[in-house]
Amino acid sequence: MKAILVDDEHLALIGLKKAIEREASEVEIVASYSYSTEVMAGVLAHRPDVVFLDIHMPDINGLNLGKQIQAVVPGTEIVFVTSYDKYAVQAFELYALDYIVKPLQKERLRQTILRIKEKLAIRATKKTQDTNSPMICCFNQIQFKLPGMDVQNVKWRTSKAQELFAYLLHHRDRTINRSVLLELLWPELEETKAAQHLYTTIYQVRQTLKNSGMDTIRINSGDLEAGYKLDIGEARVDTEEWEYAMRQLGVLDAGTVDAYEHVLNMYKGDYLGKYDYLWAEHERERFRLLWLYHMRKLCEFYEQQKKPKKAIQVHLRIQQLLPDEEESYFSLMKLYDGIGDRIGVEEQYLLLRTKMERDLEIPMSPDIKDWYTRWKFMSLTS
Repeated sequence: MKAILVDDEHLALIGLKKAIEREASEVEIVASYSYSTEVMAGVLAHRPDVVFLDIHMPDINGLNLGKQIQAVVPGTEIVFVTSYDKYAVQAFELYALDYIVKPLQKERLRQTILRIKEKLAIRATKKTQDTNSPMICCFNQIQFKLPGMDVQNVKWRTSKAQELFAYLLHHRDRTINRSVLLELLWPELEETKAAQHLYTTIYQVRQTLKNSGMDTIRINSGDLEAGYKLDIGEARVDTEEWEYAMRQLGVLDAGTVDAYEHVLNMYKGDYLGKYDYLWAEHERERFRLLWLYHMRKLCEFYEQQKKPKKAIQVHLRIQQLLPDEEESYFSLMKLYDGIGDRIGVEEQYLLLRTKMERDLEIPMSPDIKDWYTRWKFMSLTS
């Protein structure tokens, strides 16, 4: 079990470290920080199972830092350690695993460690369950994959049925109030008529799941006003599994680079990217930035290792999935220049100019224009 400790008080940090080492030998403290500005980089580098986090810090409220950690590395358990018990309710609203008040009590710390172990064991059981369970694919578009079969497109009766399933899946295991669904899907209709459409669409979704062999997925309803909740049962979700795999990666080096590539290649496109669902945009952007961050780290690694062709392959992959990312074109121009591939430089510059000026109707970066002008002059005179 990997842990990171965060406390702006140096003596408190040392005390927490000693207490954990004394009471929980199975916990590996991979890093400890007194400055909040260092925490996010450490979390991304070490992918800890748990972060012991002080709430009362000078630069940032620990609750906000906890939210940032869980947003960037979902699934990271948070245990707040503080002298201020007034934050307890807020801490648990953040889905913190536990809350410990200073000074630390041995028995209380043991209870916390036990809770962490139980939570991780449950998660490990879930993740190592029989891979014969069906998969719901959300990268780019919703698709289903049954055991031993290829991924299949889903034939929805209507676009409303598709969006209703997507929305309930997005909020799975939570009851969505009927009024929210009516406003989302039929805002222009009178409530009674919209409700009739909702009941019909719920039926259509259930039939589609049954016809697709995914009938273990249930749409549960309470009373008519309570709303609906999607229970995916034993089914898995590809985006969830991808995040879990990302979390298991350690520091990027020669020993882990193949694993990094494998996990990054699991990203097949934006989350629900084929659809223009505004409610999915935050999650879509979060996945995209997480993937892009690690792809760029992979590029930097290959450049440091003097493997420009490998770096080029990674940048081309970025360009394929995120064609509006200006930086990938510029990076490729410089990489192609480094291996003496003039045609590659020209092609990337032309692609970028077309993309920016014709498709996006915005000017190209002056820095890129200046670099290309200098490169062109040097190539003509050499």
